[in-house]
Amino acid sequence: MNSDDRLMAILSHVLALVPGIGILGPLVIYLVKNEPGFVKDNARESLNFQLTIILLYIILFITVIGIFLWWVVAILNTILVIVAAIRASENQVYRYPLSFRLIK
Repeated sequence: MNSDDRLMAILSHVLALVPGIGILGPLVIYLVKNEPGFVKDNARESLNFQLTIILLYIILFITVIGIFLWWVVAILNTILVIVAAIRASENQVYRYPLSFRLIK
């Protein structure tokens, strides 16, 4: 594996935290990387997790008490994305806990 693949894998996680980019970062990397492998696996995991986070935000904002708990999801998202980026830098694919596997 070369350093470009490692960088793309790390970016597939970190770009999800950038305001204004969010889910588009991992989505673009997932779509651009045609062959299956390390980068595509990391982008898929990041994409699935960000879709799960979006669904959680929708559910939280529908409920009254959820409006006060959105920050818990935001902190959890940040921590898990950092862990995933570190694992990607170690040439590993991080499986996010509690993530719906919407994209196979």
